[in-house]
Amino acid sequence: MPEMNFHVRWPDGSVEPCYSPSTVIRDYFSPGDQMSLAEFRQRSQQALTAASDRVSAKYGFHCSSAADQLRQIQKRLASFSDDSQQITILKME
Repeated sequence: MPEMNFHVRWPDGSVEPCYSPSTVIRDYFSPGDQMSLAEFRQRSQQALTAASDRVSAKYGFHCSSAADQLRQIQKRLASFSDDSQQITILKME
């Protein structure tokens, strides 16, 4: 199953690579996408759950790396006080 990384620019200007175990992430994000932290929270939850479900369908178990990435994103989101701030998806590889 092809893996994919997507790079996020956070409201503070920092850039973070994020991991997905599946290319299904492309159904949720594209390079250049800008969205609020609230929308990113929702879409990343959906995307990484879908990616983990694909792993489960193929191998019989969910992807712990997708769950770890989602926890990391949620932790980073919690560091911002305003959910209307914007993030940008910089690239996907």
